[in-house]
Amino acid sequence: MINLSKESKKKEEKEVKKCHKDEKENKKCKKDTLIETLTKENELLKTSLVEANDKAVRFQAEMMNFKKRKEDEVSLRLKYCNEDILLKIVEICDNFERAIKLDDDNLDDELSKFLAGFKIIYTNLVEILRANDVKEIDCLGKEFDPKVCEALIVEHVDNKGHNEVVEVLQKGYMYKDKILRPAMVKIND
Repeated sequence: MINLSKESKKKEEKEVKKCHKDEKENKKCKKDTLIETLTKENELLKTSLVEANDKAVRFQAEMMNFKKRKEDEVSLRLKYCNEDILLKIVEICDNFERAIKLDDDNLDDELSKFLAGFKIIYTNLVEILRANDVKEIDCLGKEFDPKVCEALIVEHVDNKGHNEVVEVLQKGYMYKDKILRPAMVKIND
């Protein structure tokens, strides 16, 4: 029995050693698998971080572009904010000019005295336009420019050049660098 017991002990020891060996291999295998998994997760996290940074940078750039567009839009609106009222003043000036043209050479009659007040008001309105960077478009005697003029009449005048503006029917005005109202003109063909 003693022999059996020694043999059985040896077998048992072998099995325990084998188990320990298998356990070590399992631990090593688990360790390798864990390292591999962590490496993959680390790569995924790095990729995710790069993508998040990229999105953040793009979003920041989009926000800066939006802010710049908004500032430009507000600036443009402020630059031309008086456009509507100035156009109405230009129309009033047209009416005053028509009235002032009624004045004849006799400055002592009632009409001339009456129109003297009109001339003062007209002068004040013209000063308001100048103060707001409104300038008359000078086109009489120059070549027709469709960017600033509208040709209403085309007729032949012998002593004028081709496409030359021969008469301004309604004055045109520039407001800063923008056309407030194009000039209505008669041109030579």
